[in-house]
This record gives sequence, C-alpha cells and structure tokens, in this order.
Amino acid sequence: MRLFITGGSGLLGSKVAELALEKGYEVYSGYCNHRPEFGEPVRFDLTDPDSIVRTIENVKPDVIIHSAALTDVDRCEKEKDLAYRINVEGTKAVAEVTKKLNSFLIYVSTDYVFDGRRGMYKEDDETNPVNYYGYTKLLGEKHCRDFCIARTCVIYGAKPASGKINFALWLIERLEKGENVRIVTDQYITPTLNTNLARMILDAVEKEAKSIFHLAGATRVSRFEFAQGIARTFGLDDNLIIPSKMSEINWIAARPKDSSLDTSKAARCLDEKPYDLKKALKVLKDEVEEVR
Repeated sequence: MRLFITGGSGLLGSKVAELALEKGYEVYSGYCNHRPEFGEPVRFDLTDPDSIVRTIENVKPDVIIHSAALTDVDRCEKEKDLAYRINVEGTKAVAEVTKKLNSFLIYVSTDYVFDGRRGMYKEDDETNPVNYYGYTKLLGEKHCRDFCIARTCVIYGAKPASGKINFALWLIERLEKGENVRIVTDQYITPTLNTNLARMILDAVEKEAKSIFHLAGATRVSRFEFAQGIARTFGLDDNLIIPSKMSEINWIAARPKDSSLDTSKAARCLDEKPYDLKKALKVLKDEVEEVR
C-alpha cells in the first residue's frame, strides 16, 4: 500500500511514517521546512493548491494522511489569511485530489472544534469553535466528509518534531533542571500519545473507516493533573509544578475550558484502543529512555 503523509516531519506524521514502514507500506512523507526522518521525503507547499495537487498526483498514493496544518492557535488568530489558506484551502485541495485519484483520506482534526463548555464530546455533538484555529479546522472537516475525520487532543511524544518540543518533553526538561513551571488547573483535556494515535490511524486506514472518530487518550484530566502524572512517571519533583488559572495566561486566542473527547466509539470499532493515561505515560517513559 502506498501512503502519502502531509506533515511527514511532525509529531504525528513522523510516527505514522515510522510505524507504516514497519508494516511494509510504501511511505512518502510530505514536508515544507523540516526534512522528515522516515519515508521518502517529498517537498510541497500547503499554501499553494497547485503544488498540493501536482505532488499528490505524482505520488499516486492509495491513502493520504492529512496531518499538516497551522496549529499555532495564537498565530492563527493573528494571521487569519494564512490559517485559512493552509487549514481550509489546503485541505480542500487535498480532499479534491484524493477523490480524483479514488484514494482514501484521513483528515486529522482537533478537539478545538468544540467550545469546551462541557467536555467529553462525542463525534456527533454540536461543534462551536471559540477561536480561529478551531474554526478553520472545522471548515476543513466539511471538505473531508466522504472520508475519515480523526479528531484528537494535545498530542505528545518521546522526540521533538519539526523543530518543536511538545508539552511532555518541555515539562520533563524544565523539571529535570529543577525549574518551577506554572500549569493551569482549570483546562481539561484527553492528552494523546503520538504512538497510540498513529496506530489507531493505521488501524482506521486498514479498515477504510469512513466516519468521524475521536482518536485521543482515554483519560480526562486537567493540564495540571497531566503534568503531575508526567512528573511522577519520570520520578521528578511535582512540587515544582505551580497551580495556575487560564485567566492568568496571556493568550491572544480564547481556549476551550474542557475540550476532552469521548473515545468510546474508537474503543468499540478499532483493534488499537485508546490508551488510558497510566499506560500512555509508561509507554512514553520507555520510548524516552530508548531515545536517550
């Protein structure tokens, strides 16, 4: 099976590529700035629909994993034109060329399509984004309704990707240096280990599951509780984690207070089940030790 991954050097895309190669897939990893570690590197520009179509038509993939996006929430709020071009028009071009090639598409979306007023959202719950990032990702979903939409939440993993460090690695680094960190107690999430997410996505690929799935961790926690769990798993001092409130953070864009996702549909339909937080953090620790 020939697989094309947009965002092939990202935290999710690189893990999908790594695991897909292990399964014997032919993997092409699309990228813009950071050359991917796994798969055949293919450079293209998500702001240029012609580049997207040309690139994908040349590869002729059986399956496309569209994980690339402008995910910086505050930047999306400041640079709305760029966010729209990448997250909406770029996604539209990916979806259209997928249909033209009669291929299968998995569009990676986000918990931020919800307003966060109640949490533990199911796939058919009403969407109502509170920031421009969530709005553009929701518009992207509208172009991918004939395929698989995979909403996820706060992805973390054992290695930096695309020149960026994820929340878990950032926290570990700070705590290892004995530095205090301020983490909010009033924002709730279902944090997602990239390895588990990549395996669920490849499972959905093999099943050609044309539906919306919430592919996230199985445990709802506050950001603060998530940080405490990481600290304890890695034997670090959780007293360095200082409780904070969302109102104290200088964000440009609004954030949902509780964007946790109900993953029961994924648990029912997929062989690869969403990990609870304890299992996910154990796997993360093993992977970090392997990298080091």
